[in-house]
Amino acid sequence: MKQIAIIGGGSWGTALAIALGRKGHHIRLWVFEQELVDSINRSRRNQLYLPDFQLPGGIEASHSLAAVIDGAEVVLTVVPSHHCREVYRSMLPLLRPEMMLVSATKGIETETQLRMSEVVREVTAPVFHAKVAVISGPSFAKEVAKGDPTAIAVASEDAALARLIQEEFSSSSLRLYTNSDVTGVELGGAVKNVIAIAAGVCAGLGFGFNSLAALVTRGLSEMTRLAVACGARKETLGGLAGMGDLMLTCTGELSRNRSVGVQLGQGRKLAEIVSGTRMVAEGVLTTVATLALARKHQVEMPIAEQMDAVLHHGKSPREAIRELMERRLKEE
Repeated sequence: MKQIAIIGGGSWGTALAIALGRKGHHIRLWVFEQELVDSINRSRRNQLYLPDFQLPGGIEASHSLAAVIDGAEVVLTVVPSHHCREVYRSMLPLLRPEMMLVSATKGIETETQLRMSEVVREVTAPVFHAKVAVISGPSFAKEVAKGDPTAIAVASEDAALARLIQEEFSSSSLRLYTNSDVTGVELGGAVKNVIAIAAGVCAGLGFGFNSLAALVTRGLSEMTRLAVACGARKETLGGLAGMGDLMLTCTGELSRNRSVGVQLGQGRKLAEIVSGTRMVAEGVLTTVATLALARKHQVEMPIAEQMDAVLHHGKSPREAIRELMERRLKEE
């Protein structure tokens, strides 16, 4: 069994702690809010983000990065993408070259358009060559915590590292598949959140299954074009981290990004939606980064463009959908 440091005590970080704790790993969970640390250690539940599930024995929460990382063999980061660089800078003096660094964050850094594994490597490069892997795929936190059968991908340029994480994380309820296409796995997990907001907009406007099917299919086409332009393999986007995660996030009631879209479609403003929840809908920021990356690689992404206009430039959701439907006719 491994000693695992999980950096991030939100719903996904807590769900992974529960899943890995059930397998017998010793888990230290870094949580930003000191009052939540005290509550978790006292009640054995994350009352703020995942209150319905008790934490197994062997899980200890702390506000101290040093205490959490000390002696860890695996450091699993589950923080919002816009905090990833800052958190890794804070952790850098505590990390050792032999540690396995695993990112479970689905996002793209807005300012640089870097994927999370690229951010990790950039921060750690002046000190050591990091062992980096990423995990992504269709995985609602509540269902992972509940123990529902779930399959995700683990990707790394280091095949041995991917296999090791696969073996250590897999269980009777969580199954990992290895993949060497880090770019495809990360971009699939990030960009699907943009499409999920659009799927929610369709639902909020009262559209039916025809609209959803069209949106998901054309959304996958956009995701694939961008990923391939960035060096990914096309088939990766047809797997767990692409189509699998896209289907889940566009259709599941637990999807935060879909929920944002639903509320936008119903007429609420983004600022009002965001202020009413502690949960992070990664797609809101990822939309900006996705379009910057698309422009850099000269990739056409009409759905992402319209979602950016709705989210950040005041366009009405109904007008955005109309413009998508009235675009120049073309071959599939």
